Amino acid sequence: MMNTNHLDEIQELNLAYLLLAQRLLNDDRAAAMFRLKIDDETADLLVSLGVAQLTRLARTNQLLCHFGFEGVEQLRQVIDNPRDNGLSQFHASLLMASRGNASMSRGV
Repeated sequence: MMNTNHLDEIQELNLAYLLLAQRLLNDDRAAAMFRLKIDDETADLLVSLGVAQLTRLARTNQLLCHFGFEGVEQLRQVIDNPRDNGLSQFHASLLMASRGNASMSRGV
């Protein structure tokens, strides 16, 4: 029963993620691609998905979204950041942006 609950939660999260991705892409494509760490082809596909396709994709047993930090060291830099709160979000954005550029250049 516990596994069924986890699977239901994964599927709900997937659907929420896909709907958010579509909304972000429709509002500001460039910013969405940056935040989602996706390329043009993936963005085109996500925007083109209909309700039935989104639902089918969301029902997978794997998370579609991924953890945005490249490793534990990057995560520690954000968690243990001694900077003022106003700069900590900026610092996290810089760390994650560097990951996006690296993965985009690899074609991921």
